[in-house]
Amino acid sequence: MAEDWSRPVVHWEIEAKDPEKSAAFYGSLFNWKVGEGAVRQIGPGIGAPETITGHIRTGEHSATVLYIQVLSLRQTLDRVPGLGGKVLREPFDPPGGGPTLASITDPEGNRIMLVQQ
Repeated sequence: MAEDWSRPVVHWEIEAKDPEKSAAFYGSLFNWKVGEGAVRQIGPGIGAPETITGHIRTGEHSATVLYIQVLSLRQTLDRVPGLGGKVLREPFDPPGGGPTLASITDPEGNRIMLVQQ
């Protein structure tokens, strides 16, 4: 039997009631090239980290949250309301260190953590 190994996240998906609106939000906010059709493909970004890690934490509800790296938290947060999203939490430094974070929702209410590059 082969030695066991970790199972990394290899793909992600955003479900949307209004995929056109979601595609416009993510494409505009993060400069993603979003495809057309029933399944709108999003290619890999420039400068993604080699290793992507994750965690499980206690929360008030069940959810999967995307952490998306941006060049400027302030500039990104300033654009969110005009694209139909909401700013949930202004930039903060997490306990124990790490990059500065901020929290938003997309137009459908999905929570997203922004990570300062």
